[in-house]
Amino acid sequence: MLVPTATSSALASKQLGLGPTVVVLKQQSGWTYGVLWNHLWRVAGGSGRPRVNSDFVQPFLAYATKDARTYAINTESTYDWTGNHWSVPINLSVSKVVRFGHQPMSFQGGIKCWVTTPHGGPEGCGPRVVVTALFPKKRK
Repeated sequence: MLVPTATSSALASKQLGLGPTVVVLKQQSGWTYGVLWNHLWRVAGGSGRPRVNSDFVQPFLAYATKDARTYAINTESTYDWTGNHWSVPINLSVSKVVRFGHQPMSFQGGIKCWVTTPHGGPEGCGPRVVVTALFPKKRK
């Protein structure tokens, strides 16, 4: 689901979008690999903007060590069917899970490099930092 909530019109589609999402993954011996895909179609709003009609494809490969480090590579590619162009970044990252008291947290650092984007889109490489609070299920 795409909900038009952006506060800047330069960053917003101003459209409500809906579509399917599929994920297929396998975990084995510390490895996680698979792909996430979704498609969004405009269903309402934003008649003065290009119609949302896009695919998101995220193949991923990660290896987790016994000391809670994870090394990963993925792409978060989008294809805009209306504009007929790809945006393809490659992400390389390393993450580590640590605990603050009873609260586990994941800290991730890496680099994102753009392989291709439409005219005026992002280019080159840059740092990527992610901090995530984790809330694992309590086992009975």
